[in-house]
Amino acid sequence: MKKIIPFLLFITSICLLQGCLKDNCTKTYTMYTPVYKTSAEVRANIKSTAPTKIEKTGKLVVLGNYIFLNEVDKGIHIIDNTNPATPVNKHFISIPGNIDIAIKGSILYADLYTDLVTLDISTPDAVRVTNITDDVFEHRRYVNFAADTSRIIVEWIKKDTTVTMECANTWQGRGGVLMDVRNTFSLSSSASPAIGVAGSMARFTILNNFLYTVTNSWLNVFNITTSAQPAFTNKINVGWGIETIYPFANNLFIGSTNGMFVYGTANPSVPNQLSRFTHAMACDPVIADNNFAFVTLRTGTNCNGQNNQLDVINIQNINSPSLVRTYQLVNPHGLAKAGNTLLVCDGSAGLKAFNAADVNNLVLMQTVAGINAYDVIIINQSAIVVAKEGLYQYNISNPFDIKLISRISLN
Repeated sequence: MKKIIPFLLFITSICLLQGCLKDNCTKTYTMYTPVYKTSAEVRANIKSTAPTKIEKTGKLVVLGNYIFLNEVDKGIHIIDNTNPATPVNKHFISIPGNIDIAIKGSILYADLYTDLVTLDISTPDAVRVTNITDDVFEHRRYVNFAADTSRIIVEWIKKDTTVTMECANTWQGRGGVLMDVRNTFSLSSSASPAIGVAGSMARFTILNNFLYTVTNSWLNVFNITTSAQPAFTNKINVGWGIETIYPFANNLFIGSTNGMFVYGTANPSVPNQLSRFTHAMACDPVIADNNFAFVTLRTGTNCNGQNNQLDVINIQNINSPSLVRTYQLVNPHGLAKAGNTLLVCDGSAGLKAFNAADVNNLVLMQTVAGINAYDVIIINQSAIVVAKEGLYQYNISNPFDIKLISRISLN
């Protein structure tokens, strides 16, 4: 006790003299400062340019001998695929904020951040804007952030900041994210046309004379009878967590984080819900044929998924879909089917080919390893695959012996 008392007296004297020093703690935040441009500045950058290096692959559409590959948030690469063994990256269309595309004949539809831009691409090296529909993609806005709505956020500048504060005022967690909302950082600156084939991860699809797009909660309807001048005719609330859209037999199969919706287009301006199949929370691309729908669910996304699987759903009674069987996978994304061959992009586990002649007993025929597969389109006997590493083409005429035709690697 004699040794402890002097120590307590010392602490007491320090408190009396200095008011008891408070403990300080540090907290590190990641601060994102928005970079703005005016709408006019953004739209001035919609133009044809020389071919550019592919740096970040996105969604794709195939039309005839051409592949249209999205460069996330930047625009579209036009690849001449006349000879699949030697595809040529020929043109680039700069479209700021672009992620999704659809094509009807020589008219291309693309998202421009929250807007829909319509382009005449009949002359690829001199594309022409024919129409812009304002503010139809609300999911491209930023949630819980007071943005300057008179301008467009084109990027964010990231900076880690460490601050010192009283320990009592800190909150649980190791760090945080701050949005710098001060609007002080600005940059000045006769036969029917063919329809492009899109992958299963698409948010845009064309069915007859209508363009359908999905956002987080809405199904948007555009009449494109006059292709170059789409008319925004309807907006239908589908629910929440909507992700993808796939057309088959005049129906729209819509994938969401909690299920698959089927909408009929007997009245194409006013699609009506025919049925819904509910599944566990997960991201959900979907494709369909005459009898079955195929849905992949995956983890590791903002959909809070807990499952990595392929669901086969009986849709012979389109008004009452029912689960046939579930197959466990690694991290499935996009998928495509031709005849009895079902291709599934299983993320880091590669591209998998199944014999789907009997949906109760899918048989794995081959796995193409070494790629992180995202989406796939089947054209004749070829599979065009978007992967994290680039754009791949495979000969799938023998699905037990899939052969690489060509590869365009990322730069």
